[in-house]
This record gives sequence, structure tokens and C-alpha cells, in this order.
Amino acid sequence: MTETSLPSPDTPVVADSDLVVSSLNSSEPRLTLADKVFAQLQDAIVKGELVAGSRVSEAELVARYGVSRGPLREALRRLEGRQLITRIPHVGVRIMALSLDELLQIYQVRETLEGLACRLAAQHMSDAEIAGLKELLARHEQQIAEHEGRAYIQEEGNVDFHYCIIQGSHNAVLIQMLCGELYHRVRIYRGQFSVTEGRPAKALDEHRRIVEAIATRDGELAEFLMRRHIATARANIEARVSPSLPTPDAPARSA
Repeated sequence: MTETSLPSPDTPVVADSDLVVSSLNSSEPRLTLADKVFAQLQDAIVKGELVAGSRVSEAELVARYGVSRGPLREALRRLEGRQLITRIPHVGVRIMALSLDELLQIYQVRETLEGLACRLAAQHMSDAEIAGLKELLARHEQQIAEHEGRAYIQEEGNVDFHYCIIQGSHNAVLIQMLCGELYHRVRIYRGQFSVTEGRPAKALDEHRRIVEAIATRDGELAEFLMRRHIATARANIEARVSPSLPTPDAPARSA
């Protein structure tokens, strides 16, 4: 398969950083300026405001976010650690862009590992955790209705269905593998391809069936349903992506 880089979406992805969410809790330490600009930059990357594959100078970012270079550079260092940007000496930064081949390979890995996470979640999640999943999907249903059925865009961390399932596996190795840098890189494209006519309602229904299998402690069925769910998402990507997509050096937004 020829490697082609994926464009950033036209439809903005709504995603709030866990750092911003945590700041609402008075028991959490106050956010530094570097924390705040990190959250803003990560949000802009996920939403597509900073276009995948594009280059932007530090001066542009200083002006855009109204911060000095010190906090900005700390934020950029953290984003680079998540592989969301590449820092280019004397130029600025380049926003991460996955090729189609890279993205499909990630989905192949997700299919296997998240299927395993689902099987383990059926074994280890508490009744309270499962009830929390059901409540989460009820909120997601409302969100889809607010988007008039056109998008199913999940925020980061504990309000992300897949993240909650992985955490529910109670397997530290799986959590590290799936909730680290891989999680943040793939979120950009999960958001992009969730904006497909008819797909949001189907995805929500698939999520509900997964939760039902977990609730009945049927690990084998839960694993099968999760694997099929991610395989369907991968097929959706392949169906939507044209082989004529631009390279990261010549980014463009999809129609």
C-alpha cells in the first residue's frame, strides 16, 4: 500500500484536555502557564486548528497564545513527548501527520489489544464501573443528538469510552501501551473519521452491545464485539481515504 498522509478534518473535533478538566477540581494544584498553553495547543491539534503536517514558528505561537517563549517551549517539549509535534531548529514545529499505512497499522494493533482489554474488563470491572459506562453512553447519546447525528466525538480520558474500557482491564501493561502516546496520536483521526453519515448512531449501538457483554461477564463476546467494532472503524477509514491525499509537506483539509 502506498503511504499517503491524512489531512486534518474540516469539521472541528471537540476535545478538552484532562489538564483543563482537572483544573476545575479545587483539590488539584493550580495550573502553570506552561500547563495551560500545553492544553490549548493539544486541543488545537486534535480539533485540526493546527493542521496536520503544517509548520508553524514559535513567533506565531507566541502571538497566538499570548505567552512568552519559556512556557511555550515547555509546552512544546511535552507535546513532542506525546509525538504530536516535531521541533525543527530555527524554524519552529511541525504538526504530527500519520500516513494512511501508519494509521491502518495502528488500528490493527488496537483491534487486538483493545479486544483483549475488553475481555479482561468483563472479568475485572466492578459493578460500579460498569454502571459508570452505561451512564457515559447515555451522555454520548445526548451529545450525538446535539450534533444532529452527524458526529460522535469523545473528549479525552475518563469521558472516552475506549479509554474507560482499557482502564477497566486493570492490566497495567495494556494501559501503558494503549493510553500513552499512541492514544493521543490516534485521537486526532478518531475524531476525523467519526464524522461520517450514519456512523455515529451505529458506533453508539456497538458500544452498548460491548457494555452488555461486559455486564454479563461474557469476556469472549466482549472481545469479539470490540474487535469487530474497531475493524469496522478501520474499514470506514479505508473507504473514505483517497489515494491522492497530500503528503505532510503539502497538507490539505478533506471535504
